[in-house]
Amino acid sequence: MADTGKKPVVLIGGGGHASVLADILLRQKREILAVISPDDLSERAVFSGLKQLLADQDIGRFSPDEIELVNGIGMMPHSGLREKLNRYYLELGYSFATVVADSAEVSPFAILKDGVQVLPQSLIQAGVVVGAHSIINSKALIEHDCIIGEYNHIAPGSVLCGQVKTGHGVYVGAGAVVFQNLKIAELAIVAGGAILRSDLPKSSVIYPAKSTLITT
Repeated sequence: MADTGKKPVVLIGGGGHASVLADILLRQKREILAVISPDDLSERAVFSGLKQLLADQDIGRFSPDEIELVNGIGMMPHSGLREKLNRYYLELGYSFATVVADSAEVSPFAILKDGVQVLPQSLIQAGVVVGAHSIINSKALIEHDCIIGEYNHIAPGSVLCGQVKTGHGVYVGAGAVVFQNLKIAELAIVAGGAILRSDLPKSSVIYPAKSTLITT
Protein backbone atom coordinates (compact mmCIF):
# COMPACT_ATOMS: atom_id res chain seq x y z
CA MET A 1 0.00 0.00 0.00
CA ALA A 2 1.06 3.57 -0.61
CA ASP A 3 2.55 5.60 2.21
CA THR A 4 -0.02 8.21 3.21
CA GLY A 5 2.13 9.66 5.97
CA LYS A 6 -0.37 8.39 8.54
CA LYS A 7 0.02 5.61 11.06
CA PRO A 8 -1.25 2.13 10.20
CA VAL A 9 -4.61 1.25 11.73
CA VAL A 10 -6.13 -1.66 13.59
CA LEU A 11 -9.86 -2.02 12.93
CA ILE A 12 -12.08 -3.25 15.76
CA GLY A 13 -15.12 -5.21 14.59
CA GLY A 14 -16.08 -7.30 11.60
CA GLY A 15 -19.71 -6.37 10.97
CA GLY A 16 -21.43 -4.02 8.56
CA HIS A 17 -20.18 -0.75 10.05
CA ALA A 18 -16.63 -2.07 10.16
CA SER A 19 -16.86 -3.16 6.52
CA VAL A 20 -17.84 0.37 5.43
CA LEU A 21 -14.91 1.80 7.36
CA ALA A 22 -12.55 -0.78 5.88
CA ASP A 23 -13.73 0.17 2.40
CA ILE A 24 -13.04 3.86 3.10
CA LEU A 25 -9.61 3.13 4.54
CA LEU A 26 -8.59 0.84 1.68
CA ARG A 27 -9.72 3.37 -0.94
CA GLN A 28 -7.55 5.94 0.84
CA LYS A 29 -4.64 3.47 0.86
CA ARG A 30 -4.43 3.39 4.64
CA GLU A 31 -2.59 0.37 5.91
CA ILE A 32 -4.85 -1.93 7.96
CA LEU A 33 -2.59 -4.12 10.08
CA ALA A 34 -5.39 -6.26 11.48
CA VAL A 35 -9.13 -6.64 11.93
CA ILE A 36 -10.15 -7.59 15.47
CA SER A 37 -13.20 -9.85 15.38
CA PRO A 38 -14.14 -13.33 16.65
CA ASP A 39 -16.62 -13.74 13.77
CA ASP A 40 -16.18 -15.38 10.38
CA LEU A 41 -15.18 -12.59 7.96
CA SER A 42 -15.14 -14.70 4.81
CA GLU A 43 -18.55 -13.51 3.59
CA ARG A 44 -17.42 -9.87 3.48
CA ALA A 45 -15.10 -9.43 0.52
CA VAL A 46 -13.76 -6.15 1.83
CA PHE A 47 -11.84 -8.03 4.53
CA SER A 48 -10.20 -10.42 2.07
CA GLY A 49 -6.45 -10.52 2.55
CA LEU A 50 -6.51 -8.62 5.84
CA LYS A 51 -5.05 -10.21 8.94
CA GLN A 52 -7.70 -11.24 11.48
CA LEU A 53 -7.15 -11.33 15.22
CA LEU A 54 -9.85 -12.80 17.40
CA ALA A 55 -9.85 -10.91 20.70
CA ASP A 56 -9.76 -7.28 21.78
CA GLN A 57 -6.76 -8.12 23.94
CA ASP A 58 -4.78 -8.80 20.76
CA ILE A 59 -4.53 -5.04 20.27
CA GLY A 60 -1.84 -5.23 22.93
CA ARG A 61 0.47 -6.70 20.29
CA PHE A 62 0.76 -3.21 18.84
CA SER A 63 2.36 -0.23 20.55
CA PRO A 64 0.13 2.84 21.06
CA ASP A 65 2.89 4.89 19.46
CA GLU A 66 2.85 2.87 16.25
CA ILE A 67 -0.83 2.58 15.33
CA GLU A 68 -4.23 4.25 15.45
CA LEU A 69 -7.41 2.37 16.27
CA VAL A 70 -10.64 2.54 14.30
CA ASN A 71 -13.75 1.42 16.16
CA GLY A 72 -15.96 -0.43 13.69
CA ILE A 73 -18.65 -1.36 16.20
CA GLY A 74 -21.90 0.33 15.24
CA MET A 75 -23.55 2.68 17.70
CA MET A 76 -27.09 1.71 18.66
CA PRO A 77 -29.44 3.51 21.09
CA HIS A 78 -28.80 2.80 24.77
CA SER A 79 -25.75 0.68 24.00
CA GLY A 80 -22.60 1.79 25.80
CA LEU A 81 -20.34 -0.88 24.32
CA ARG A 82 -18.62 1.37 21.80
CA GLU A 83 -17.87 4.09 24.36
CA LYS A 84 -16.74 1.57 26.99
CA LEU A 85 -14.29 0.01 24.54
CA ASN A 86 -12.96 3.37 23.43
CA ARG A 87 -12.39 4.58 26.98
CA TYR A 88 -10.55 1.38 27.89
CA TYR A 89 -8.03 1.78 25.08
CA LEU A 90 -7.71 5.53 25.51
CA GLU A 91 -6.67 4.89 29.12
CA LEU A 92 -3.98 2.53 27.80
CA GLY A 93 -2.58 5.30 25.64
CA TYR A 94 -4.05 4.37 22.26
CA SER A 95 -5.63 6.93 19.96
CA PHE A 96 -8.53 6.65 17.53
CA ALA A 97 -8.27 7.79 13.93
CA THR A 98 -10.69 10.29 12.44
CA VAL A 99 -12.09 8.71 9.27
CA VAL A 100 -13.68 10.83 6.53
CA ALA A 101 -14.92 9.26 3.29
CA ASP A 102 -13.66 10.91 0.12
CA SER A 103 -17.23 11.47 -1.09
CA ALA A 104 -18.22 13.30 2.10
CA GLU A 105 -18.17 17.09 2.02
CA VAL A 106 -16.77 18.71 5.14
CA SER A 107 -16.38 22.48 5.28
CA PRO A 108 -12.85 23.67 6.05
CA PHE A 109 -14.59 25.83 8.66
CA ALA A 110 -15.99 22.79 10.49
CA ILE A 111 -14.20 21.04 13.34
CA LEU A 112 -14.04 17.26 13.72
CA LYS A 113 -12.75 16.03 17.07
CA ASP A 114 -10.72 12.84 17.62
CA GLY A 115 -12.16 9.55 16.40
CA VAL A 116 -15.03 11.06 14.41
CA GLN A 117 -16.29 8.96 11.48
CA VAL A 118 -17.88 10.70 8.49
CA LEU A 119 -19.35 8.24 6.03
CA PRO A 120 -19.96 8.54 2.27
CA GLN A 121 -21.94 11.45 0.78
CA SER A 122 -22.62 13.14 4.09
CA LEU A 123 -22.40 16.94 4.25
CA ILE A 124 -21.05 18.99 7.14
CA GLN A 125 -21.38 22.75 6.77
CA ALA A 126 -19.38 25.73 8.05
CA GLY A 127 -19.33 26.36 11.79
CA VAL A 128 -20.17 22.78 12.73
CA VAL A 129 -18.32 21.08 15.60
CA VAL A 130 -18.57 17.28 15.79
CA GLY A 131 -17.66 15.85 19.20
CA ALA A 132 -15.14 13.06 19.70
CA HIS A 133 -16.01 9.54 18.54
CA SER A 134 -19.31 10.51 16.91
CA ILE A 135 -20.58 8.91 13.70
CA ILE A 136 -22.00 11.03 10.88
CA ASN A 137 -23.49 8.31 8.73
CA SER A 138 -24.05 8.11 4.97
CA LYS A 139 -25.89 11.06 3.35
CA ALA A 140 -26.54 12.79 6.68
CA LEU A 141 -26.76 16.59 6.49
CA ILE A 142 -25.38 18.69 9.34
CA GLU A 143 -26.22 22.32 8.64
CA HIS A 144 -24.30 25.41 9.71
CA ASP A 145 -23.24 26.00 13.31
CA CYS A 146 -24.53 22.72 14.75
CA ILE A 147 -22.69 21.49 17.82
CA ILE A 148 -22.68 17.68 17.99
CA GLY A 149 -21.80 16.05 21.31
CA GLU A 150 -19.45 13.15 21.93
CA TYR A 151 -20.49 9.61 21.03
CA ASN A 152 -23.44 10.68 18.90
CA HIS A 153 -24.77 8.65 16.00
CA ILE A 154 -26.38 10.73 13.27
CA ALA A 155 -27.85 7.95 11.13
CA PRO A 156 -28.12 7.73 7.31
CA GLY A 157 -30.17 10.38 5.55
CA SER A 158 -30.97 12.39 8.66
CA VAL A 159 -31.03 16.20 8.62
CA LEU A 160 -29.97 18.58 11.38
CA CYS A 161 -30.91 22.13 10.44
CA GLY A 162 -28.83 25.11 11.52
CA GLN A 163 -27.62 25.67 15.09
CA VAL A 164 -28.84 22.39 16.55
CA LYS A 165 -26.99 21.37 19.71
CA THR A 166 -26.83 17.76 20.93
CA GLY A 167 -25.58 16.33 24.20
CA HIS A 168 -23.51 13.26 24.94
CA GLY A 169 -24.67 9.94 23.49
CA VAL A 170 -27.51 11.28 21.34
CA TYR A 171 -28.96 9.07 18.60
CA VAL A 172 -30.70 10.57 15.57
CA GLY A 173 -32.27 7.80 13.47
CA ALA A 174 -32.31 7.34 9.72
CA GLY A 175 -34.31 9.93 7.82
CA ALA A 176 -35.11 12.01 10.91
CA VAL A 177 -35.31 15.80 10.65
CA VAL A 178 -34.36 18.17 13.47
CA PHE A 179 -35.51 21.79 13.07
CA GLN A 180 -33.11 24.68 13.59
CA ASN A 181 -32.01 26.09 16.96
CA LEU A 182 -33.10 23.04 18.96
CA LYS A 183 -31.31 21.31 21.83
CA ILE A 184 -31.24 17.52 22.20
CA ALA A 185 -30.11 16.55 25.67
CA GLU A 186 -27.83 13.71 26.75
CA LEU A 187 -28.84 10.17 25.71
CA ALA A 188 -32.01 11.32 23.96
CA ILE A 189 -33.23 9.52 20.82
CA VAL A 190 -34.86 10.92 17.71
CA ALA A 191 -36.27 7.76 16.14
CA GLY A 192 -35.93 7.07 12.44
CA GLY A 193 -38.31 9.19 10.36
CA ALA A 194 -39.30 11.49 13.24
CA ILE A 195 -39.54 15.26 12.84
CA LEU A 196 -38.35 17.15 15.90
CA ARG A 197 -39.82 20.64 16.35
CA SER A 198 -39.00 21.31 20.01
CA ASP A 199 -36.18 20.65 22.46
CA LEU A 200 -35.76 17.05 23.58
CA PRO A 201 -35.06 16.34 27.28
CA LYS A 202 -32.41 13.97 28.63
CA SER A 203 -32.98 10.25 27.98
CA SER A 204 -36.24 10.85 26.13
CA VAL A 205 -37.45 9.43 22.81
CA ILE A 206 -39.51 10.94 20.01
CA TYR A 207 -41.19 8.60 17.53
CA PRO A 208 -42.37 9.51 14.02
CA ALA A 209 -46.02 8.55 13.70
CA LYS A 210 -47.57 10.84 16.31
CA SER A 211 -44.38 12.56 17.43
CA THR A 212 -44.98 11.09 20.87
CA LEU A 213 -42.53 12.09 23.56
CA ILE A 214 -41.69 9.41 26.13
CA THR A 215 -39.39 10.19 29.06
CA THR A 216 -37.51 7.21 30.47
